[in-house]
This record gives sequence, C-alpha cells and structure tokens, in this order.
Amino acid sequence: MSLRQRLAQLVGRLQDPQKVARFQWLCGVEAPPRRSADPREDEKAEAPLAGDPRLRGRQPGAPGGPQPPGSDRNQCPAKPDGGGAPNGVRNGLAAELGPASPRRAGALRRNSLTGEEGQLARVSNWPLYCLFCFGTELGNELFYILFFPFWIWNLDPLVGRRLVVIWVLVMYLGQCTKDIIRWPRPASPPVVKLEVFYNSEYSMPSTHAMSGTAIPISMVLLTYGRWQYPLIYGLILIPCWCSLVCLSRIYMGMHSILDIIAGFLYTILILAVFYPFVDLIDNFNQTHKYAPFIIIGLHLALGIFSFTLDTWSTSRGDTAEILGSGAGIACGSHVTYNMGLVLDPSLDTLPLAGLPITMTLFGKAVLRIFIGMVFVLIVRDVMKKITIPLACKIFSIPCDDIRKARQHMEVELPYRYITYGMVGFSITFFVPYIFFFIGIS
Repeated sequence: MSLRQRLAQLVGRLQDPQKVARFQWLCGVEAPPRRSADPREDEKAEAPLAGDPRLRGRQPGAPGGPQPPGSDRNQCPAKPDGGGAPNGVRNGLAAELGPASPRRAGALRRNSLTGEEGQLARVSNWPLYCLFCFGTELGNELFYILFFPFWIWNLDPLVGRRLVVIWVLVMYLGQCTKDIIRWPRPASPPVVKLEVFYNSEYSMPSTHAMSGTAIPISMVLLTYGRWQYPLIYGLILIPCWCSLVCLSRIYMGMHSILDIIAGFLYTILILAVFYPFVDLIDNFNQTHKYAPFIIIGLHLALGIFSFTLDTWSTSRGDTAEILGSGAGIACGSHVTYNMGLVLDPSLDTLPLAGLPITMTLFGKAVLRIFIGMVFVLIVRDVMKKITIPLACKIFSIPCDDIRKARQHMEVELPYRYITYGMVGFSITFFVPYIFFFIGIS
C-alpha cells in the first residue's frame, strides 16, 4: 500500500462518525430509543412531556420537526462537484425523538436562524456533561463578550487588544477555510447532536478547536516576561484549556476527530506565521494617522469576500460579527490612545508584578465589569433594533420575518458588522471613558 493510500485510509478513519458516537457512548451519551410500533405506547410515553415545551419532541413529519426516514429533509446531499453538503442546511441525518425521562438532556441552544432543534439524549454521566458544556462555551459569544473586556478593563489592555487581533485572524481564516473545503458535520445517526446552534455550518476545520488552541497559547506568549509568574502555570493552562474545548466538540457531536486535529494544527501554523507581526499591527492600530479608515475598509472587504465563498449559512453572520468586533476594538483603541485615556506601562517597569487582591481592588473590578457589560449589552440591543429594519428598508427586503431577512447578505453583513463594531468600539473607548469620568479607571 502506497503512502497516499495509507494517508487516505487514516483520514477516513479519523473522519468516521462511528468514532464520534463511540466517544459519546464512553462518556455516557446515548440516543433515545426508537418509537415503538404501537401508537398507544408512544402516547403514554409522551404524556410527561405535555407540560414542558422545552423537552417536548415534535411529531415526525410535522413542519419544523423530525421527518420520517427516507424523506428529503433527512438527507445531506453532496455538492454537484462532490465538495460536501450544501451550506445553510442541516448536516447529517436527523434522529427521531424518543420519550423523555428525568435523565435526558436536550440541545444547549436552538439554532436562532434556522429554527433547528437538537435531539434529546440519555445522559448517564452528568459531571462530564456539565464539564463539556462549559468547554464548548469557551468558544461561544457569551465567553468572548466577557473574556476580552475583562482583560481590557481589569487586567492588561495591551494583552487584551493583541488577543483580539490573534482571535480575529484565526477565526476568519478558519471560517473561510470551512467554506472552501465544504465537509459536512458528522452524520446523525449514529452521532447524537447535543448542540445544533452551528449545525448549518461546515465542519472542517473546527473553529472551536482553533479558538481553544489560539487563546491559551497567545495568553502565555503575550504575558510571560511581561508579568511575573512561573512558566509552569502557562504550560499547565494550555493543554487543559485546549483539550477541554476540543473534546467538548466531539462530545457534542459537532465535529469528527479529523476536524479537531486539523483545527489544532492549522492554528499552530497561523500562530507561527503571524504572531511575530502582532506587535506591529497593534502599534499601527493605535498610532497611525489613518488607521481607523484602513481598519474599517480592510475588515469590511474581508467580510464581503467571505460572503461570496458559498451560499448562506450562520457562518456568514459569525464571520461578520468577528470582523466587526475586531474593527471596533481596534478603532476604539486608536481614539483612546490619542486621547490619553488608557496608557500602557513603560518598558522599564516590566515585568509587572501582580497587585495584592484587596476588597477595594475587587470591588472596583466587579463594578467595572457590571457597568461595562450593562452598557455594552444596551449598545448591542439598540444597534440590532436599528440596523436590521434600516438595511431591509434600504435594500427593499421584507422585514416581516426577521429570520428570513437575515438570510440576505445585504441585511446580515451590515447588521453584524455595524452592531458588533459598535460593541467593540464601546469596549475600548466609551466604557473606559465612563470609568475615567466616574473615577474607577
């Protein structure tokens, strides 16, 4: 057997959905039993679900629910050119829902744009379930909107800004690569889909794995030598964080082993090539006279390019959200630097020593997070209410169904880019200005 054949065989084994299902089974996740042939048995089994819409399964064949085996909706057809499943549709086969029981878990989140709901599953190891739910959240919006502001407001603005630069670069390249390779998610069955929020995106590489690799490695690279702490702490953090996020995606049924390995190796390559330029990029964003115009134009052009790679899916909006956040944070840091609101410590004060945690220090940190997050969430909500109807009106797109309207590039791109651009700008300018004004900076 030639080397090429061996590699192809290895790729096939690593991409096998049975291995994902086997990992889930070892971790205590099983698909619910199939419906019985006797309808009266099903009616009895479904009775406990009547009072809980969160756990209630939809009838097979009903609109928006699981379809009977053999229906078109249960299929995951390949692209005409053999390049994988179409984007913007459910990846893998939809398993039928069985009767609920107290030991079952539903999907973490419904897909807000497609309306897709995940499967119920029998979970026998709840500590692992909670651990991997936490691990998968380390790659979701809620984590990012807390993590980056916490660094910028409370720990080290320079490290926070540069983490954002790396995150934007890694996530953008990962999302675009997905739409070029176009490999579908692991098929279900045999895989149990515990999460469907990103199920309409392609699978290769795993951007959760990329983020879960890039962030801890970058944190250690950016802080070691700048802050005083033992290197062993960083060497422990990296494999723990990375493995938790990567294994959580297999546990959730969203990625094959190959997707995870590819995401990890791809991130290492990106960091090896681009990390030496992060300092240059951050200095340019802060000091160059025309930096805001270049930042906005470049990020907008990258967003338009990503929207042309394939048909609509939720990844289009995620990419625009990432680019908008990066552009907003960079522009905000430019204004903040030129106004002298936040100044980085001089080089002769490095390495920085950690301050002793006092009640005053802790109270200010909590107050900054509370005030800052309230302001950021208000900005996000207001901008969402403004940008979607405005984009629909400008491009003559019906706005009755927001979900369908957002499937148009003319709506989704400006909504995500402008909204999260303002969120990013608030994080690095408006909120620090509020802190300075009320005396808690």
